[in-house]
Amino acid sequence: MVGAIALTAPVPSVASGQDKPSATSFAVIGDVPYGAAQIAAFPGWVDRINAQPGLDLAFHVGDIKNGSSPCTDDYNAMIREQFDRFEMPLLYTPGDNEWTDCHRPAAGTYNPLERLDAVREAFYETPGLTLGMRPMKVASQADFGFPENQRLRTRGVEMATIHVVGSNNDRAPWTGLGYTTPTSEQLAEESDRMAAAIDLVEDTFARARQTNARAVAIFQQADMFDPSYQPTWDLGAFQPLVQTLVDEASGYDGEVYLFDGDSHVYNVDRPVAAGSRWLGIYGVQGNADNLTRITVDGEANNTNFLQVTVNRPGAPHVMTWERVPYDSQS
Repeated sequence: MVGAIALTAPVPSVASGQDKPSATSFAVIGDVPYGAAQIAAFPGWVDRINAQPGLDLAFHVGDIKNGSSPCTDDYNAMIREQFDRFEMPLLYTPGDNEWTDCHRPAAGTYNPLERLDAVREAFYETPGLTLGMRPMKVASQADFGFPENQRLRTRGVEMATIHVVGSNNDRAPWTGLGYTTPTSEQLAEESDRMAAAIDLVEDTFARARQTNARAVAIFQQADMFDPSYQPTWDLGAFQPLVQTLVDEASGYDGEVYLFDGDSHVYNVDRPVAAGSRWLGIYGVQGNADNLTRITVDGEANNTNFLQVTVNRPGAPHVMTWERVPYDSQS
C-alpha cells in the first residue's frame, strides 16, 4: 500500500530545510480544553508553552472540547484563534469529541460527518501548512480529502499525524440520532480514513528506511492500548492499524514513538512488544519491541504539557521527554 495515497508537498525540516546536529524539542498536548474553567485558562497555557525555551514545534493530539458540550462553528473558531497564537508551528489531528461524538444530545445532535467537514474547514483551509503564528509547509494527503494527515522530517526523524479517533474510530453507533448500528455512510467514511492513515504510516516508514532516519514518530488521538481496557469494548476498527505498526516497526532498525491522548492519563509503555497482552487482544501477527507509546495527560489531568527532546546523535535514545507544569516558570 506504500504510495497508494501520495503526499502533496515536499517534506521539509523544521528550520532551514537541512537536518542539524543540535537537539530540538517540541510540545505535545491533547484532550484540552475541557469545560469552562479550562477554556478560560487555555490562552494562558498557550502563553506558557510559547514561553518555554527551545520549542520548535507543537502538536495537539485531538479532543479540543469535552464530549458533552455543543459542537458549534463558533467553538471551532475560538479554538482556531488560540491555535494561531502558538509562536511555533502547530500540527493538530482531530479527536472524537469534535465530530464523532457530536450526535449526542448534549453535544447538539449533529450529524458527525457534517461536523467532520466543519472541522476540516475550520483548521485545514490551507492544505500543506501547519497552524500557528509562523506556519510551516508540510506534506499532506489533502488532494485525497485528508488534509489533517500530515508528514514532516526534523533532525533525522520522520513524523506523521494520522486521523484515528476514539469511539472505535467512529464505528460506534450514532445513538443520539436514533441509530443502534453504524450507518453505511459512517462505515464507508471510517474505512476510507483508516486506509489513508495506514497508507501514511507505510509511506512514513518507507521514507525512514530510504533516508536512514533515526526514528519514526506517529501522532494520533485514539488510545488503542488503554490500560483500563475491558473485554466488552469493541476495538475492531483499530486492528488493521495495529498490525501495520507491528509490521512496519519490526522491519525498521530505528526507534518508533506513538504519541496519543484519549484516555487522559500519562502513560508510557511498549504495547506491541513480545509478550504484550495487546498482541492477543488484537490478534496481530509478530511483535515490535522498538515501539514506545506515550499518552499525554488530558481532561482534569491536563495540568502540564509534554516537552519532547530529539537528542543529538549518539545519545542513548533518540527522544526523551518530561511533563512541564503550566504553573512552572520557564
